[in-house]
This record gives sequence, structure tokens and C-alpha cells, in this order.
Amino acid sequence: MSNEVVMYATGLCGFCHAAKRLLDKKGVEYRTIPVDRDPEAREEMMTKSGRRTVPQIFIGEHHVGGFDDLQALESEGKLGSLLNP
Repeated sequence: MSNEVVMYATGLCGFCHAAKRLLDKKGVEYRTIPVDRDPEAREEMMTKSGRRTVPQIFIGEHHVGGFDDLQALESEGKLGSLLNP
């Protein structure tokens, strides 16, 4: 069983698009929560992550962080174990 992947993002964010490309390349299904026109979703993101920037990525209950954090997990070979515990 895999963990649900949730990404808080905006439409014009290059790092959001890069994170989506990485997840698509790995064949990972994810749910995107747009925060650019939804102040409540942005507030939820900031409360859960403690950060204001996008993307903010969660795998299950684990807060990954942004694209750089996601890429680092992939480079270290740790992303797969988070996705499929």
C-alpha cells in the first residue's frame, strides 16, 4: 500500500511544475491543492508545514518540504521507501 502524496501548489510556480514532473516520471499519483486563489487552502498549508512557499509536499503524514527536498530524497534513494513503506 502506498502513501497518499499531496502537493500544495500554485499555477505559475516553476518549482511546483518541476515537482510534478519528477512525480510523473516516477509514476506517482498525487493530489494537488491549489493555493493561489484559495486563502483557506494556503492557511491550511502554512499551518501544516510551517512554511509560506510552494510547493509543500506531503507523503502520508510526512512533510517532505519543497521541490529541493523532494529532489534530495530522490537523489539519496530514499523517496521510494517513503512512497511505498
